[in-house]
Amino acid sequence: MGGLPPTVRLIGIGWYVALCIGLGAGLGVFLDERLDTRPLLTMLGLFTGLGLAFWGGLRMLLDLLRAQGPKGGKRP
Repeated sequence: MGGLPPTVRLIGIGWYVALCIGLGAGLGVFLDERLDTRPLLTMLGLFTGLGLAFWGGLRMLLDLLRAQGPKGGKRP
């Protein structure tokens, strides 16, 4: 992913965050309906998705910032 322009990489980070949160909450809702445990698994899925989104998004963002160098330009 290092060869992509920064704008595309930022869009990818946004999609990653959205998918983590959406899939976590969606899976929680699905399991809540099947197991009749509302809202326990929905909340668990939401918070798990939020945690994964934060951790993974932060790692990707820091990687992007390191690749840009101190003044926004590419490192040699």
